[in-house]
Amino acid sequence: MSAERNWGGNIAFHARRLHSPESVGALQEIVARSERIRPLGTRHSFSTVADTDGDHVSTAALPPVVDIDSDARTATVSSGLRFGEIAGTIDRAGFALHNLGSLPHISVAGACSTGTHGSGTTNASLAGAVRALTMVTADGEQVEVRRGDPDFEGSVVALGALGVVTHLTLDLLPSFSVRQWVYDDMPREELGRNFAEVMSAGYSVSAFTRWQDPLLEQVWLKERVEDPSTPPAPAPREWYGAVLADGPRHPVPGMPAAHCTPQNGDVGAWYERLPHFRMEFTPSSGEEIQSEYFVDRADAPAAFDALWKVREHFAAAVQIGEIRTIAADELWLSPAFGRDSVAFHFTWIPDTAAVLPALAAIEQALRPFSARPHWGKLFTTPAADLPALYPRYDDFRALAARRDPSGTFRNDYLREFFPGH
Repeated sequence: MSAERNWGGNIAFHARRLHSPESVGALQEIVARSERIRPLGTRHSFSTVADTDGDHVSTAALPPVVDIDSDARTATVSSGLRFGEIAGTIDRAGFALHNLGSLPHISVAGACSTGTHGSGTTNASLAGAVRALTMVTADGEQVEVRRGDPDFEGSVVALGALGVVTHLTLDLLPSFSVRQWVYDDMPREELGRNFAEVMSAGYSVSAFTRWQDPLLEQVWLKERVEDPSTPPAPAPREWYGAVLADGPRHPVPGMPAAHCTPQNGDVGAWYERLPHFRMEFTPSSGEEIQSEYFVDRADAPAAFDALWKVREHFAAAVQIGEIRTIAADELWLSPAFGRDSVAFHFTWIPDTAAVLPALAAIEQALRPFSARPHWGKLFTTPAADLPALYPRYDDFRALAARRDPSGTFRNDYLREFFPGH
């Protein structure tokens, strides 16, 4: 039986069946005998990156592993586990991941393989923490790739094109605490004039806008707390023209904040504050579509202004937009490859027909800034543009051809964006 649809409901999968092996050996047998197969995570992608007309295979039923190496400061985890399922174990061992995405409900392998991220001017994407990964290749063999190996930078953000990842080894930091504040109604001009100062004011900062009002509805400021036993200084009531929120907020104005992580300066563990949403609440399905574009951080104010000038072409379809920063990395297909980046995220109404022309306007406005789309979200950037956007594009195509010469993991998405391997 197939997985039928993605989490957002905008993609109907074409897979003939869904395999859920309970051992790596069983996974190897399934992959080795498959003509076409694609790994499937928690289905949080809004593009067809995970679709296939062959079979799907999930690693969620593999034995759960969270193996902490305190000396090496790493955690080796099962690929199908969700970030929210590994974070508590890592914290109890005295460690932390450098960052988390907005949702802790996404699988480790799926998030890393699509370049998913959190925020923070010094924080790389979630894939930036990967030190090693193990995958089952098209012939059913198990292969490990480690940082420093020739193929490593092409194997982490790999879109499922190279194999089915079974385990990842992640770099750890000493555990730390975080408090978060929310500010309401920052004037757009203040963000433009003080972009670097605003976005670097905390360990992780997110600015939210519906692209309809010159005031940004909210700015979420997540501050690292070095000594939880010492009460931190209170947050200023006003900050770059914004006003401290008088209670908890949901990123979408008017929505109840009960599903969101604690705010109002309440100090807590890193994994209970870095996401926007609580692990114990499963977000609703079928109520949104998402898109996201990455540009060089130096171009952030100009890119914001370019989007603002064409907002009448897309704002009506926006539920909420989010602006975040990501540190550069060297992973070939990472949207933050080679440049410190800012990401413009759009959560859309669940209406693809309304979203597609909105994307055309956004992509045209961001074209001068060499915007890279998030692989797991909806976009219309032509495949012909990708070699100019990704300096290691041809290297990845060659790696995929070498790792999967028979096209076992290929699907229409890969054939469109990486033709001819």
